[in-house]
Parts: sequence; C-alpha cells; structure tokens
Amino acid sequence: QVQLVESGGGLVQPGGSLRLSCAASESNIDINMMAWYRQVPGKDRELVAAITRGGTTTYADSVKGRFTISRDSAKITVYLQMNSLKPEDTAVYYCKVRRTWPVTDYWGPGTQVTVSS
Repeated sequence: QVQLVESGGGLVQPGGSLRLSCAASESNIDINMMAWYRQVPGKDRELVAAITRGGTTTYADSVKGRFTISRDSAKITVYLQMNSLKPEDTAVYYCKVRRTWPVTDYWGPGTQVTVSS
C-alpha cells in the first residue's frame, strides 16, 4: 500500500508564499499523474494543479500565474509552490498520485493552509 506524506502547510499572511511537498513511501511504481486538490468545509474537493508523466501541467483558473506544480519522478515527490496567496486559498490541501497499472489513486492525509493577517 503506497502512502503519501504531505508537508509545508501552515499560516501565512496575504501576499505570502508557501511550498507544499508530497512524498510517496515507494519509488518503484509507475505513476502517470500527480496532483494537488484542496477542500474547504461544506464544499467539494477541487483540483488545484496536476502534472502528467510527460510534464504537461493543468491549473485551476483561480491559481494560474500564482501556483506552480513540479515533480521529482525518481522519488515520486510532487511540489506545489504557492505565491501571492489570498485568503480564499485557505483550505486543506491534498496530494494525489495515480498509479498506471493497476489504475489506483492514492491520497495524502491533507495539510492545512491558512492565509490570514
């Protein structure tokens, strides 16, 4: 069972930056996609950013130009650099890794990001 461990969350002032990391417990599995989602109470979990094995990235409109997703494929680690943070970015952030075969999604436990003055 692959486990994911997230780190880097915390409290930051508006306009500040944070870098989230998510590392997998195994490095010898074939991954075709890594992503970050976020969720606030009472709302559905939403995709923030994703990166494919080929390096193609996708971003939610609300974070384009502010957030950058990157990965270290050899270590199955995914990062989310968050700049110019806004109060509306406050949420629990989850990483997800999709195994190629058998197709399996693994989720991290989540890390809280709070943007407040």
